[in-house]
Amino acid sequence: MNFLNKKLGILGGGQLGKMLCMAAHPLTFKTFVLDPNPECSASKLCYSFHKGSFTDYDDVYRFGQLVDIITIEIENVNTDALKKLKSEGKTVHPDPEVIAIIQDKGLQKEFYKTHALPTAEFTLYDNKHTVLEAISLGKIQFPFVQKSRKAGYDGKGVAVINSKSETEKLLDAPCVIESKVHIQKEISVIVAQNETGEVVCFPPVEMEFNPQANLVEFLISPASISQKITKEATNIATTLIQKLGMCGVLAVEFFIDDKNVVSINEVAPRPHNSGHHTIEANKTSQY
Repeated sequence: MNFLNKKLGILGGGQLGKMLCMAAHPLTFKTFVLDPNPECSASKLCYSFHKGSFTDYDDVYRFGQLVDIITIEIENVNTDALKKLKSEGKTVHPDPEVIAIIQDKGLQKEFYKTHALPTAEFTLYDNKHTVLEAISLGKIQFPFVQKSRKAGYDGKGVAVINSKSETEKLLDAPCVIESKVHIQKEISVIVAQNETGEVVCFPPVEMEFNPQANLVEFLISPASISQKITKEATNIATTLIQKLGMCGVLAVEFFIDDKNVVSINEVAPRPHNSGHHTIEANKTSQY
């Protein structure tokens, strides 16, 4: 592709958007950013900043008219507007249909199940009341993890329930209930696929989380895992991006349990905080 003066639209102007702008500049892209905050991280580095909501149909649709290619730095965007733009010939990566699946953790989990991809056992519930009812009927066993189907990120929208005394922490929203995995390690594989179907993976990294904030605090690269687990995780990440038919970068977060079983926790269809080190550590960064 000839990148010269191509207009790249980025939905979201946070730190990931800022680093996308930095990576796009040497490739001669003109970067356009849509964000509600004029002082966002990317606003001073992009070619053209536009104030607006990336969750609002009209704002996203109008913004998309200004650019040649549209991408995201956050999943919580208006996919209906992106579908309309795609139907009108705009290039949108990742595909709006893929974003819509990943926006909803319930759809995510069902996708893994449909395609025989390893993940923790789960059940979907409509709200807190239905979860409590299932507990009373013995359908949910302690300990378990509750995740909001939508709008959860960076540790938000997650409740770890170890016993009946902790049920006051339950979230009152459509949710996924998962069996709590006995985690030995958490790792991440960032995988990328281009428009011709070529797939590459960055080496797995090990993630250590802050126990209070539930946020990644340390990355360890290379991860202290066996070659067998490295191969298994990269194979799963490769299969997943191929099954999604996704063009772009996908961060796949895995659990390794105390029996060395590897399972998908969740994914992000964009650059990810588990890949920041690739700017200095790899010939080609995730951006």
